[in-house]
Amino acid sequence: MRPNGLARAAVRFKPASFAGTFVALMMSALIVTACGILLETGLRASVPPERYADAPVVTAADQYEYVVTGSGEDREEEAVPLPDTARVDAGLAARAAEAPGAAAAVPDFTFPVRTVETGAGSGVGAGSGTGAGTGANGVRASSARGLSVPGGVLTAHGWGSHAFTGTALTSGSAPRTGEVVLDAGTVRAARTAVGDIVALDTAAGKRDFRVAGVAEAGRAEASRGTGPAGSGALVWFADSEAPALAGHPGTADAIAVLAEPGTGSDALAVSVRRALAGSGAEVRTGDDRGAVEDPGLGYAKETLFGLGGSFGGIATIVAVFTAAGTVALSVSQRSREFALLRAVGATPRQVRRAVASEALLVAPLAGLVGCLPGIGLAHWWFGQLQDRGAVPEAVRVHVSGIPVLAAVAVGLLTALGAGWAAGRRPAKTKPGQALAEASVERLRPGVIRTVLGVGALVGGTFLTGLSAGSTGDDAAGAALGVVMCFMLAVALLGPLVARLCAGLFGLPLRGAGAAGELAAANSRANARRLASAITPIVLAMAFASTLVFMHTSENHIADGQLRAGITADHVVTDPAGLPLDAAARAARLPGVEAAVGLLDTQVLVPVGSGEFASLQGAAAQGVTGSGAELAKVQDLDVREGSLERLGAGRIAVDRTLAAAADVGVGDRLPLRLPDGAEAAPEVVAVYGRGLGLAAVTLDRASLDGHVSSGFDSVLLVRGGSAGSLAALGEVSDASGFATERSLDAKLGAWSSNTMAAVLGGFAAVAAVNTLVMTVLDRRRELGALRLIGSTRRQVMRMLRWESLLVSSAGVVLGSAIAAATLIPMMRGMTGEAPYVPPLLYGAFVAAAGGLALLAVTLPARAALRRWS
Repeated sequence: MRPNGLARAAVRFKPASFAGTFVALMMSALIVTACGILLETGLRASVPPERYADAPVVTAADQYEYVVTGSGEDREEEAVPLPDTARVDAGLAARAAEAPGAAAAVPDFTFPVRTVETGAGSGVGAGSGTGAGTGANGVRASSARGLSVPGGVLTAHGWGSHAFTGTALTSGSAPRTGEVVLDAGTVRAARTAVGDIVALDTAAGKRDFRVAGVAEAGRAEASRGTGPAGSGALVWFADSEAPALAGHPGTADAIAVLAEPGTGSDALAVSVRRALAGSGAEVRTGDDRGAVEDPGLGYAKETLFGLGGSFGGIATIVAVFTAAGTVALSVSQRSREFALLRAVGATPRQVRRAVASEALLVAPLAGLVGCLPGIGLAHWWFGQLQDRGAVPEAVRVHVSGIPVLAAVAVGLLTALGAGWAAGRRPAKTKPGQALAEASVERLRPGVIRTVLGVGALVGGTFLTGLSAGSTGDDAAGAALGVVMCFMLAVALLGPLVARLCAGLFGLPLRGAGAAGELAAANSRANARRLASAITPIVLAMAFASTLVFMHTSENHIADGQLRAGITADHVVTDPAGLPLDAAARAARLPGVEAAVGLLDTQVLVPVGSGEFASLQGAAAQGVTGSGAELAKVQDLDVREGSLERLGAGRIAVDRTLAAAADVGVGDRLPLRLPDGAEAAPEVVAVYGRGLGLAAVTLDRASLDGHVSSGFDSVLLVRGGSAGSLAALGEVSDASGFATERSLDAKLGAWSSNTMAAVLGGFAAVAAVNTLVMTVLDRRRELGALRLIGSTRRQVMRMLRWESLLVSSAGVVLGSAIAAATLIPMMRGMTGEAPYVPPLLYGAFVAAAGGLALLAVTLPARAALRRWS
């Protein structure tokens, strides 16, 4: 397998013949490297502990729900991140503190609280239990001060956390029940002091608290102390009171265990693990502590694994598939040379060795060159994900030699495999027949290739029917197989497909004069060459259209459902959450007919059965009010049942989710609440606008204690005036709210569009590369046309007609594959047809046609210069 003289001479004296192969393998390495780096980063992603940096051991609940399928050797376990934080029993701190080597165990709490404007009903004892007009510690509510905090939100902790965060009092004392400690910056901004009374809105209601002290936040506290509104303001409550104020009585976010002098973290972890055996709590050390304080790490790992694994697998298949086609084209273009070698006595082994040696000369260098921009693409992609909040800032890209080696190895194996397959026929042909066969194109693909191509076509058709009969994620999963099967069928049956396209698309060309008729004849006579040019365009069109139009369809349908579903006159929102009594305050305003608060969150719903069982995330809305009140401000398009029975233990679900979970009105739907708690409420209604509004609708009380923030996300109001509601948050009408939601959805489309750009861009480069190789290989043919009297203009016109035929065939086939994928998928996911923006589709068509035209005309001009 060492490079021999034939291979070195071919690469040295005919570098143009290998330029296309080099570009294809280089682009393949680029894609494989980028996706491999993202995959490895997802597998190794961790967040260095900051808040828990001085706590050697941290105990927390498992933040994943598990789905087990199969048994024995076929047993598989899928970990699904919980939508919200799962918590541990705060009483475990006492057990952990008794572990050998433990100096102390501190339950930790982190939750948002809102400031209350003075004069806004803040000190009327609402929810405080201290008596009308009297706040905490018997202080009159009228004396409560409002805190001036950006966004109106503070991040709250239990005071016990100062033991491991470095937070220290600068004045006053530690808080007791009914008291708070404020950070120095908040005290300065609010111009308050120790002894003052401040009003705060918590999950337990509005309360007045006495300022017991002022503290300077430690480094760890400050780094993780930014509130939901980005204010960075901090407040500390007594540990005995914090769980109730957070809305999770008796539980803690985590338990930080401090070590006695001389006790190592590993030894402490072992003793704590023994002390908490059977409790279900996990013991974390090292960087695993960072995952506890940054719950977004689970979703970040899932996102990176999806990009590097799922999308990376598809991209790798496409890259290998395209590179193999280019290598095969390069070898087939030199079939005359191989035939000549056979005619002068070269053995089949020598021919195969020459092809393999060429791959060894070109593939490793192309792979190494492609890895460099691949690393750059991975860094850029990762940075964009961080900028959009999909990956925590503390996570770093992990680059090792594994993805690079994998990219080079994949390119080398692709080149060797494709070269062997393409060179097998000229190598085994008898010397006397070699030149004769090399001068005539084979009309039919081989038997094995034909059988595999027909099998792929049948498989794609079967999966299309399966996708049409599926719902939700099952429809999307089947649709991916549709694209891959049909693309494989086009590649394997390429010559037959090309001859069919040449016959159909060549008919109009016959009326375009001599140049058009000659272009049609050339296409029919050189079906293999035509197939090599059409396949990459089909690839680019099919994948780009599927990825982009899937998202445009979802956005279009969701926006339509949202606009039709919001029947309220006013929509009140606040990025930090609305006041806890917002709905009650709005209902008391003049002219208000109904005011309903909604808490947006997610639940996990089991769908499928047996080997196909999984947990599907579903958007949920917790309703503050009755189902009858909800019907006044929101039209869910109820198909079965009624919203009037909505309440404790009773929910309404979207029809698509109901079909996926196989439930109907009267059935119980087992689900996991945001923190992983199990529930099995009764389904009382099935509705049709779940994609635009929420897939699950339940009463607000069912979410109490299961979400990190108890503040409603949206307030829907019928009647009243916008001016009177302005004190509660930002007020807009239904149309303005729908427009804002649509903008957020467009930002979420970035990931799909980026994947389409990466995959479509790669396929487009492959198409240009193939077309350039094809035109350069026809220099002798173009020269012959000039010698028999054709003008330069006539030859160029013929080539333009050919490029039009190639691009038209590629666009039509790619669009057909995308349609076969999107129509059943969107029917299964949404019940509606896909939405394809005409201008965007036109841009795809224009791009395909323009690239084909440039890829043909530019090298043709260069080739015709010697014949001018």
